[in-house]
Amino acid sequence: MSTLLEILSKYWGYKSFKGPQQAIIKTVLQKQNTFVMLPTGAGKSLCYQLPALMMDGICLVISPLIALMEDQVQSLEKKGIKALVLSAKLNRHETIIAFDNLRYGNYKFLYLSPEKLQSPLIQGKIAELELSLVAIDEAHCISQWGHDFRPAYMKVSILNELHPQTPKMALTGSATPQVKQDILDILNLKDVKIFEESVARSNLSIQMLYRENIMGTLLQLLKSCQESSIVYVGTRKDTVHFSNFFKSAGIPATFYHGGLSHDEKTKALNDWLDNRKNVMVATNAFGMGIDKSNVRMILHAHLPNSIENYMQEIGRAGRDGLIADVYLLYNDNIIFESENMLQKSMANPDFCITIYSKLNDFYHIGHGENPETNFIFDLQEFISTYGLPLIKTYTAINHLHQENILFFNQNPNKSSRLRVIEKNSKLFEIQANKKDLGSVLQLLLRNYGGIHDEMITISEVFIARKLNKTRKEVVDLLQTLDKDKVVIYKKKRNHVELKFLVPREDNFVFHSISKNIVSRNKTKLLKSKAMIELVKNDSTCRQFQLLAYFGEKNHSECGICDLCLKRKNIVQTNYQKTAGAILELLKGRNALDANEISIQLGQDRKNVIKTLHLLIERNSIQLNLQHKFELIH
Repeated sequence: MSTLLEILSKYWGYKSFKGPQQAIIKTVLQKQNTFVMLPTGAGKSLCYQLPALMMDGICLVISPLIALMEDQVQSLEKKGIKALVLSAKLNRHETIIAFDNLRYGNYKFLYLSPEKLQSPLIQGKIAELELSLVAIDEAHCISQWGHDFRPAYMKVSILNELHPQTPKMALTGSATPQVKQDILDILNLKDVKIFEESVARSNLSIQMLYRENIMGTLLQLLKSCQESSIVYVGTRKDTVHFSNFFKSAGIPATFYHGGLSHDEKTKALNDWLDNRKNVMVATNAFGMGIDKSNVRMILHAHLPNSIENYMQEIGRAGRDGLIADVYLLYNDNIIFESENMLQKSMANPDFCITIYSKLNDFYHIGHGENPETNFIFDLQEFISTYGLPLIKTYTAINHLHQENILFFNQNPNKSSRLRVIEKNSKLFEIQANKKDLGSVLQLLLRNYGGIHDEMITISEVFIARKLNKTRKEVVDLLQTLDKDKVVIYKKKRNHVELKFLVPREDNFVFHSISKNIVSRNKTKLLKSKAMIELVKNDSTCRQFQLLAYFGEKNHSECGICDLCLKRKNIVQTNYQKTAGAILELLKGRNALDANEISIQLGQDRKNVIKTLHLLIERNSIQLNLQHKFELIH
């Protein structure tokens, strides 16, 4: 039988394990329950994927995100490992066929969502499978105090009844003490071996900067960094706006958000991974499964919704172990906008049941009815019909989805997209001489920023309402403009689908969902408040604050965050003295590592590492194959 290292090398191409990976894998092979909390980039998925290859049967992976499951299955298949995602798109017949394939097709992995697991058919079929391991990924979703609470996760413990002897593994990137205890209790993990690594990242210089001129500061910081950076912004529209701004200033930038097509996402990601574009401007949709070692800077131009999200995002920097800078830029307006957006997006139980009732009315569903149909759903048309707020309505529908009242099959990659490719002179001519085509063009140019530069998501319903036309009339006009090569118009192929999962009983639904929604809203508010307190607290080391939030104690101050540097009275950019001493030390000598340099200079190691990083950026020194520093001659 192959050894662990042989399998690691064969399928993953690594020569050694990271951190506690090997110890975790050995524990799983001993069929013991495990709780694994490793920070972003520590290789959690390997901890269940590798031992599953060495065990008889199928590894069942519970995960909250279809995109993440599909990415992992694709990655496994590229390695020659058979894996399958059981998505909600499969009907009963297709599901039965999928399970037959699993039983007789030499598959090693089955991925499915916690909601899918609630189906009696699925549970019956899983009971018939030979399972080697059950891995519950993103296990913090099981707790109402977790940052991505999903009620269906609370029912995952059914697997203890279906496969009581199969070892269980709960995995998460971060969890407060309360969330950790919830995971252990709700999953009923007995005789569990716990593996935890600190969320501390000693090589991240965390800096919260109050700035009125956010864009100017971003530009200044990005121009100082020659390696890869990520700029996180709050909206899809901002990704385009910021990216264009950076490009106009001579900074190679691209953008990424959840509304891009698969091809657009792939191109943006590859441009950044292959260093054709140094800067990635993104919403929090970017980062899942991304492992680039030399991200030197991460900037936030908005406030993340929680400290958990913030930690996940900054965790993508400095994975090579060298110093990386992470900046959060804020001012009073950004804090106000963050609080305002949260309030606008909050949907209380009364509003959720209003949306539920209107959805039923929208499709003419009477009380007591439970149609089997998958309805085509256009959110813009729905909110226009009833005069509803977009973001709040979207949140309410997601609450109903999370509570298993309905299934909301979102497919944002299939939204209509358009780009204007004709020159301005031709556009003016069309607007002057062709009334209907001109009115559509004028509306597009006024309402969709960046439409000359990139394919932009558009809504035909919105355009139709503005022009007092039908959706079909707008589609016909856009197709004419596309045919005339004025625009590139990609009409969406599929609509979002909606399926009602319970008979219509408004009062019953209201009482069944109210408690969870109230709790979820309370958690969101508390987490947002904690994030704002982190930003505003200018007296305690940033790393210390973050560790305290996750229940870690007895840590010393980091020494390299903005507050530590301020207390030490160190100006961040003033490393000339240390840099000169390092260069002098390396002259006429063999290469030295950071510890050796620190000892010989008698200086603080973190300060030395920071200076070494800057000297590398300036091409004064380099790392050799032995990971030691030497002069560039």
